[in-house]
Amino acid sequence: MTVSEFLDEWLVTVKPRLRETTWYSYSVAVKRMAKEIGAVKLQAITPLEIEKVYAKLLVSGGQHGQPLAPKTVRNCHIVMHRALSDAERLGLVPRNAAHAAKAPVARRKEMTTWTAEQLSAFLAFVSDDRLYAAYVVLATTGMRRGEVLGLRWSDLDLDGRRLSVAQTLTTINDQVFLGPTKTDRSRRNVALDVETVLVLKAHRTRQSEERLALGIGRGAKHDLVFAEVDGAALHPDRFTAAFKRRVLDSGLPELRGPHSLRHTWATLALKAAYIRRWSRTASATFQRTTSCAGVSRLGRSEGVAVTPSRYCPACE
Repeated sequence: MTVSEFLDEWLVTVKPRLRETTWYSYSVAVKRMAKEIGAVKLQAITPLEIEKVYAKLLVSGGQHGQPLAPKTVRNCHIVMHRALSDAERLGLVPRNAAHAAKAPVARRKEMTTWTAEQLSAFLAFVSDDRLYAAYVVLATTGMRRGEVLGLRWSDLDLDGRRLSVAQTLTTINDQVFLGPTKTDRSRRNVALDVETVLVLKAHRTRQSEERLALGIGRGAKHDLVFAEVDGAALHPDRFTAAFKRRVLDSGLPELRGPHSLRHTWATLALKAAYIRRWSRTASATFQRTTSCAGVSRLGRSEGVAVTPSRYCPACE
């Protein structure tokens, strides 16, 4: 059995256990690895051969021979490691060659965030934008882009000032899909402040007027809160492009995308908690408090600590 033959079979066996988007990313990583070492016998693969593939991908593994980012190549390593771990468990190989292969180090890029004043200035600048309410929700809840774009009106309780994160909007091969949240913990309830509720109510009125003009009822498409005029899902990449254009037009510091509003929210929230609680003798208390409340709000895995160093450099 060759590496390519095994990886093809492995993808079939793991598919039922993975989210569609995860499986797609696995298949892309497998394709990249198989292109280089697919013809090698599975039992003959060595750590050195795997490392050579990583090195080549870093130089010319992208489209049209462009370099791949270390993080992308590291993802290939993670997939290869998992696949060969299963091969070892099944007795197909004597050991997992990827375990001894050294993966590229993915340097974490510093995330640019805004101050409270800059965030307020941006929201004022885009207040007449059709997507204004989406930007407000991103800025005041700490939700992910896909979670916001996947919101349905049935997920909102505006009178109770709460919303439920129940699904997410993603793309596979540039096609839009509504699916489960990133993790089980990502399914959560999020409290809304009074101002955000008012913005959402105004958005609902505007959306109803748009659809009435087109002869479309409230139940159009997926009943999405943020959608095209005809009710179709917004493409996440086009939403990001629109957001970045508005940031550029505003003259404010450039952000990498809507996800930076999530980091801005977390930074401001942690900074507020820091001012209230932080002292050299109470650092452990701060860590526990922000990890518990912040993780719940952001929908992160329980094992991921929300720390000052990650979200709030000003708190260090």
